[in-house]
Amino acid sequence: MNLEAQIQTPQPRTPAWAMLRTLGGIAMISGLLVALVYQFTLPIIAENQRVLTEQAVFRVLPGAVGKRDFVITADGALSPAGEGVDGALVYGAYDQDGGLVGVAITGSALGYAGPVNVMFAYDPECACITASKVLQSNETPGFGDKLDFDPAFLKNFEALDARLNDGGDALANEIVTVKHGTKTQSWEIDGISGATISSKAMGRAANNAAQRAVPAIARDLAVLTQQN
Repeated sequence: MNLEAQIQTPQPRTPAWAMLRTLGGIAMISGLLVALVYQFTLPIIAENQRVLTEQAVFRVLPGAVGKRDFVITADGALSPAGEGVDGALVYGAYDQDGGLVGVAITGSALGYAGPVNVMFAYDPECACITASKVLQSNETPGFGDKLDFDPAFLKNFEALDARLNDGGDALANEIVTVKHGTKTQSWEIDGISGATISSKAMGRAANNAAQRAVPAIARDLAVLTQQN
């Protein structure tokens, strides 16, 4: 046998630094593309969110044709939303003459399958919640859906008591969900049979929203009612 045939010529190896350079270049290009896509889609996402929020405000506050965004600042004051102003958002809703129809506030609580995010309509005149709209929920279909569509359950939010205590810094009575058929107080929510966890989450969301927003609304109602 030919000795030369028995000797295998080793294949040239790619230097490690060249491989690292190639991988680094790919990673840099990928990162740049992700950043460009993010920058391109960010305003689209923001606009879609603005439209969805506006639709929710007008649903819970029928009769409104315009809205203005406000922020509850760290010191509990209500301020027009703007650049550099941080805090929880609330939405003033206005009729065609610029009169205040009501205020949309949001709250969240943990349900059976994750957070339940809800928008509520608050009427400063009656100091009560007058409507609700689920913004996000992963609750069990057929049960969790009732939070938004069951007529008997939605009646809970036609005049749900959200009055403040004498100090004006918290609700006089916490909003709570009670067992179906046992509601006796105006601040109680009659739960849904078979969807106890979901309906309790709705009650906590309402309480969280009102405890945070109502003191600020009562304190700075003039900020909401003043004309642009």
